[in-house]
Amino acid sequence: MPLERFSAAWREEYVTSVSASEHAKDEGECVFCTFANEEVGESSGVLLRNDTSFVILNAFPYGSGHLLVLPRRHVATLQELSDEEFAEFFWTLRKTVVAIEETYGPDGMNVGFNIGHAAGAGIPKHLHAHVLPRWSGDTNFMTSIGETRVLPESLASTWQKVHGHL
Repeated sequence: MPLERFSAAWREEYVTSVSASEHAKDEGECVFCTFANEEVGESSGVLLRNDTSFVILNAFPYGSGHLLVLPRRHVATLQELSDEEFAEFFWTLRKTVVAIEETYGPDGMNVGFNIGHAAGAGIPKHLHAHVLPRWSGDTNFMTSIGETRVLPESLASTWQKVHGHL
């Protein structure tokens, strides 16, 4: 079955307008920036920090082992990173993926970005990558029907498990 396409050219005026960009503004202090200079520790949730990026527990995880990799500088997009920041960010992202594989031995991994409010970013003005271990059959009725997630470990336990691999 071929994919049908619909034109919505009438939306162009809105998505390129000033009012559209106003909907993507941060309100108050960036929560990620408050953690950018925190010491590595279970109490802060910071697992690794280097010159330009850091790894932190996701405070609202989709599943066990859900981590975030962020630049320390407050930027919203990949293209805003300097070449040095970009290289270290992706080195840190790769190191985080390896640590999750070593810690959890998952069947698969979700690694991704939601860049901008329209793409689903909860905090659209501070770039961050999600790293989430996945297992065959890990979506069950609780998520699908009950709109509830069951996490079999605490954030402190996740920190203790992963930190040694980073």
